[in-house]
Amino acid sequence: MACWLLKSEPDVFSWDDLVARGAQGEPWNGVRNHTAKLNMMAMKTGDRAFFYHSQAGKEIVGVAEVIREAYPDPTDPKGVFVCVDVKAVAPLPSPFTLAQAKADPALETMSLVTSFRLSVQPVTAEEWAHICKAGGLEAQATA
Repeated sequence: MACWLLKSEPDVFSWDDLVARGAQGEPWNGVRNHTAKLNMMAMKTGDRAFFYHSQAGKEIVGVAEVIREAYPDPTDPKGVFVCVDVKAVAPLPSPFTLAQAKADPALETMSLVTSFRLSVQPVTAEEWAHICKAGGLEAQATA
């Protein structure tokens, strides 16, 4: 299983919006970056992802699960990009901020710190465990 980070502006689609979708989840569509597209194409059913509120908040607020692998993004009229479906798994009891990530030597090479504009990013197992612990979650319970 791989781990990821998905960014969304909370005023467009928030963690609460994903939670409200329940088990049916939500298509993670509208991504228009080729690196992010490749990341989504690598996602497998059951992979976990941090849900990150960008712009307002700039913090990881929850854990999501990939429930459908990459398929053509219906919002892309050119048919170039893909989307995956995700559902909410668990909120982070203590949101983990971008400022915390930048200040943490254990996360100095994390994509969130080095490629902070990329909307779909890989997360290493070590980074996953570190953030889950800092956010008040047991990593094995969410991975």
